[in-house]
Amino acid sequence: MNIAIVGTGYVGLVTGTCFSEMGINVTCVDVDSAKIQNLNQGIIPIYEPGLEDLVKKNAHAGRLKFTTDLKSCINDVEVLFNAVGTPPDEDGSADLRYVLDVARTVGQNINKYLLVVTKSTVPVGTAAKVKTVIREELDKRGVSIPFDVASNPEFLKEGTAIKDFMGPDRVVVGTESEKAKNLMERLYKPFTLNHYRMIFTDIPSAEMIKYAANAMLATRISFMNDIANLCRLVGADVNMVRSGIGSDSRIGSKFLYPGCGYGGSCFPKDVKALIKTATQNGYEMQVLKAVEAVNEYQKTILFRKLQKVFNNELSGKTIALWGLSFKPETDDMREAPSLVLIDLLLKAGCSIKVYDPVAMEECKRRLGDRVAYSRDMYDAVLNADALLLLTEWKEFRLPAWEVLKKLMKNPVVVDGRNIYDKAELNAAGFVYENI
Repeated sequence: MNIAIVGTGYVGLVTGTCFSEMGINVTCVDVDSAKIQNLNQGIIPIYEPGLEDLVKKNAHAGRLKFTTDLKSCINDVEVLFNAVGTPPDEDGSADLRYVLDVARTVGQNINKYLLVVTKSTVPVGTAAKVKTVIREELDKRGVSIPFDVASNPEFLKEGTAIKDFMGPDRVVVGTESEKAKNLMERLYKPFTLNHYRMIFTDIPSAEMIKYAANAMLATRISFMNDIANLCRLVGADVNMVRSGIGSDSRIGSKFLYPGCGYGGSCFPKDVKALIKTATQNGYEMQVLKAVEAVNEYQKTILFRKLQKVFNNELSGKTIALWGLSFKPETDDMREAPSLVLIDLLLKAGCSIKVYDPVAMEECKRRLGDRVAYSRDMYDAVLNADALLLLTEWKEFRLPAWEVLKKLMKNPVVVDGRNIYDKAELNAAGFVYENI
């Protein structure tokens, strides 16, 4: 079976690589010639555990190819996945120009039946727009060529994307025809041999499922952060509260961990887009507006705690940050709490030393020399007035506290992910603040 994946970003590259691992011939297409040249040389543009080895393996086997020329392969494939970016516009809505550009190219070049599957996260109604654009281009050519559109949203978690794709808890597919459904069943059969579920829906429902899922997870995070902030005021322990409510089978324990706010490429963008979709349809998503507001506040919470420790006298202080990416096992800093915190610290007159196991280059790309880059976690705390933990990388979990105390100017730790024990740090002579 031959397929094409348009877009070699996070979703497109993982999707194409995993399909090729199952014996499918995959052509990945991108307009970025430098990225394609690098991929053809085995250079991966993103950090994702296990991805580089799979790309090299399947490229070497001839099942995975990379090109900038969509036109050259469009009539050699049965299914085309549209996985291009959908960045948020200034008003929060998803920018569909790249999605529709692909649809335009399809309509201008297909000579036989093609199933066009939207893999990017897009608002409800996008598939209908894709269908209209393709049909308009066919009409301009004066030809009648059959095609189908479908929606197949991704549910990949950065850091575990290969595992998520290879062993999905569900595969959601929105279709309009039996032919499209049969093609998608055939394509995903290798992944469903272990009885993973394929859920077939109409296309608008499939488009909505992705947004609703991410919005629910974001809601759980913001709810728990709200509870954590109240716990501090009333003297309750949020970790005990989380354990207590998480044991309720109706609630469960996942995504109930308080922290310094969610970030990444999905939750912030998708919450904004769903709010905008509702507005465009005359409805107000009151819960999601609150979710977003809580998260924006939570990204400032560590700065507020630091202000409290130093009585609002932060100017001239040296602050060490452990973790820059929005979560462990990725170098993704999109919408990361670290960016908000760094901006606040710089405006307060602080000097900042940072360390992250994989996101240092991404930070340099974004911030340049506004912060100092450390060799390792201990180098970062040298002569620091305070240490702030933002990302719960494994190597940060059991530091040598006696070494830190000797290296730091002031023994202050502000824990943004609640991974340390307050009693232990207090006994070691540290001032400790957490969520």
